[in-house]
Amino acid sequence: MENVSVAIVGIGNMGSAHAACIAENQIKGMSLTAVCDISEKKLEAFSEKYPNIKRYTDYEKLFSDKICDSVIIAVPHPLHAEIAIKAFRQGLNVMLEKPADISVLRVRRLNEEAEKSGKVFSIMFNQRTNLLYEKAREILKSGEIGELKRTVWIITNWFRTQSYYDSGVWRATWSGEGGGVLLNQAPHNLDLWQWICGMPESVTAFCDVAKYHNIEVEDEATIFTRYKNGATGVFIASTGEYPGTNRLEISGDLGKIVLENGTLKQYKLKEPISGIIAKSENSFDAIDYDYVEIKQDKPETSHKGILQNFTNAVLFGEELISPGAEGINELTVSNAAYLSEWQGNREITLPFDEALYDSMLSEKAGFSKRRAFDSEKKETASYLKRWQVRW
Repeated sequence: MENVSVAIVGIGNMGSAHAACIAENQIKGMSLTAVCDISEKKLEAFSEKYPNIKRYTDYEKLFSDKICDSVIIAVPHPLHAEIAIKAFRQGLNVMLEKPADISVLRVRRLNEEAEKSGKVFSIMFNQRTNLLYEKAREILKSGEIGELKRTVWIITNWFRTQSYYDSGVWRATWSGEGGGVLLNQAPHNLDLWQWICGMPESVTAFCDVAKYHNIEVEDEATIFTRYKNGATGVFIASTGEYPGTNRLEISGDLGKIVLENGTLKQYKLKEPISGIIAKSENSFDAIDYDYVEIKQDKPETSHKGILQNFTNAVLFGEELISPGAEGINELTVSNAAYLSEWQGNREITLPFDEALYDSMLSEKAGFSKRRAFDSEKKETASYLKRWQVRW
């Protein structure tokens, strides 16, 4: 194979941006064959600019026509696993928008189907391409700051207005979106959190519904985690603060790292703090450390980087930056956070009761109300800066 022929299912904000990127030959070795959407208006508008791309309103017809070898899925969250499973059964490689779906149980079935198919499966965690997050992961994995003690991420610069939530019938509903800030904005950060620090053993959470907006899901969440070695973590996300903060601090037995304002600061102790605590004869010891500072001197490759990596994986077997199977990890944290909130903010041990979660989510969705929205609102056709890391 010399070229990846791809179709895109869903040409809303993200799908149209991916489509424009590929149609304009920005991904080496990938060509756009078709787009699919239930909206004839979106298809017509897309066709005006790209008349040679085939159009479909039925993704199953698209798959059965065998006109592509890969598919990008960019539809509302609750449809992700369902459509991806059907794509794998048709022998297609899959690039899936985040999150993988709205429930861990659904994604577990998706991962099983993906493995059975033997096809390439990637997920759009584009912020993994950021230099500073890559470096933070490298530092943790190498043991440079020793065993994890604590991690705190304040990620409150996801500000959104009521107009944003009113822009689609599916937004900010349990039935249409499956959650709020933890399911829509923060999956990038939850993914990076576990990618860098590892998965926790338990989750306790407070998810505040409609604190700042007229919506039925949470627009602010605070998560407390415990890890196997006794370390703890705190994660705070909000769409109702301005100006917001993006600050990740990770403490270990040999120092700490802080990521903020496009800079990674590393404080490197010369010996483990645990040993100093145990043997020092001074009540208040001043401890020497080395300091290293790394600036983000170039933007991450972001969506284009993930698409190019997916293409290279299909063509040449390149290792995936963001394997689709890993989408279950961040979703496990957010599902556990919701379950904690719904059960009186109790501590949820991982793995949790996935069937119980689906049952409680289904009950929530049963009371969902479709939102009014501006049907003439123009969808984007290019990547927006707000989808990249914002310091």
